[in-house]
Amino acid sequence: MAISVGDKVPDVKLMTMTAEGPRPVQSGEVLGSGKVVLFAVPGAFTPTCSDHHLPGFVLRADDLKAKGVDTVACIAVNDPFVMGAWGQVQNTEGAVTMLADGNGEFAAAMGLEMDGSGFGLGTRSQRYAAIIEDGVVTDLAVESKPGVDVSGADAVLAKL
Repeated sequence: MAISVGDKVPDVKLMTMTAEGPRPVQSGEVLGSGKVVLFAVPGAFTPTCSDHHLPGFVLRADDLKAKGVDTVACIAVNDPFVMGAWGQVQNTEGAVTMLADGNGEFAAAMGLEMDGSGFGLGTRSQRYAAIIEDGVVTDLAVESKPGVDVSGADAVLAKL
């Protein structure tokens, strides 16, 4: 069952890339304090994710912070090396925290995994955006069809 508004975000181990290499972080640590916008993509470097979803949040990061957002985070079922490289290519430093859910444990704990095996992707995360306040989901927008509509930066800004 998918997480709902009012639910606490699951606390699982994720990875993030640092200058020293991959570093484990707990989702509760990264997402559990202050106002957080978390958006999930099916895969780093995939066309819609790279051309629309992530760039929108990089572009609108200052606008989100002006609305009281403390952290903007992107998560995908990819390894930390891929997420780190994608973050570099997309110039996310200082704007978006890149989180690697390499084993899909966070996606499963959220109840928002999808079967991408038809595209050779295996189990991935659905595309969504969540507004989280002190670890509790206050808004959740899951895409019902391909593309970025309800989970894009502009849609999130309109809800803040």
